[in-house]
Amino acid sequence: MPRATRVAIIGAGPAGLLLGQLLTVAGIDNVIIEQRSAEHVLGRIRAGILESVTVDALARAGVDQRLRAEGLRHHGIELSYRGARHRIDFHALIGRDVTVYGQTEVTRDLMAARAASGMPIVYEATDVSLHDFDTDRPRVTFRHAGSAHELACDYVAGCDGFHGVSRASVPETSTRIFERVYPFGWLGVLSETPPVADELIYASHERGFALCSMRSKTRSRYYVQVPATERAEAWSDARFWDELRARLDPAAAQALVTGPSIEKSIAPLRSFVCEPMRFGRLFLAGDAAHIVPPTGAKGLNLAASDVLYLADGLIAQYQRGDPAELDAYSAKCLRRVWKAERFSWWMTALLHRFPDADAFAHRIQQAELDYLVGSEAACRALAENYVGLPA
Repeated sequence: MPRATRVAIIGAGPAGLLLGQLLTVAGIDNVIIEQRSAEHVLGRIRAGILESVTVDALARAGVDQRLRAEGLRHHGIELSYRGARHRIDFHALIGRDVTVYGQTEVTRDLMAARAASGMPIVYEATDVSLHDFDTDRPRVTFRHAGSAHELACDYVAGCDGFHGVSRASVPETSTRIFERVYPFGWLGVLSETPPVADELIYASHERGFALCSMRSKTRSRYYVQVPATERAEAWSDARFWDELRARLDPAAAQALVTGPSIEKSIAPLRSFVCEPMRFGRLFLAGDAAHIVPPTGAKGLNLAASDVLYLADGLIAQYQRGDPAELDAYSAKCLRRVWKAERFSWWMTALLHRFPDADAFAHRIQQAELDYLVGSEAACRALAENYVGLPA
């Protein structure tokens, strides 16, 4: 274990691993410190929709071979309501698309690249603490395998998620928090069954929202909206499939292939932003700085764009002695973050049933859906935001 490095990266999820790989390719020493085991990190079931910005970032990191071979290019999505489906054709509207490739697979590819590079990564670190990041000599202390360690560095990248130590290390008086917690969550099921459709189906129904997604041509990921107080243990596979089928249009309901769940969990929904995203020599990236509802498929993609901005800033600093991009990091990220927050909030409000909504709100929601599917301009705006605004 080295006692010093240029960049200490806290967190070995996709954001931390991608940053580490981009820096390694650029010849910049870095150490990744993760509190969980590698198996735990790899076992997280998360997003599966990649914007072109994210695909390009993985290519730049040299980890896109399996993605290119196995990822599914999707040229649109379908919106389902009032018993009918309406396709939003991204490719026809704006000439761009998205790629379906699970976050677990992204993480697996990045882990393999990290191992091949030989760069240090510490799993199951405990008592991780950040020190002196408001000076030019930050330090990270932690315990690993029964021993205490101290790592000196030039910069710290906080990529350890919403509950990590990075943001928690910043005094509350130095941050401004914006947050909205939604009164429902997504009950998700992963199954070894063929997807019900070639593209994602977003369903708005009087019983609540549903999403038909996939990880491959043989593995499906389905969600139904449930109250925030619901527990996954209360849902048998049969109950889940019955509820999903009830929220789909007749053709999709009939085509749905069911099977045993591989994984079942409930994800709470929230919108969250921490400003700024830089504190001295500590930079927050990904879920450590912001959370979006999964409706807009933005979480992993926002993390990737943060990492690209941060990698570019660090490379400019080390290779040219130019601090301008690091100085602009927080403002540049937040402009993109807030646009994604707006879109994710809009998609969530458009498609979900809110428990306090009255008849007027329901009629407005229906009118919004009618306008959307009937307006090329509205469809184009959805397509532009869904596939990802320019970096």
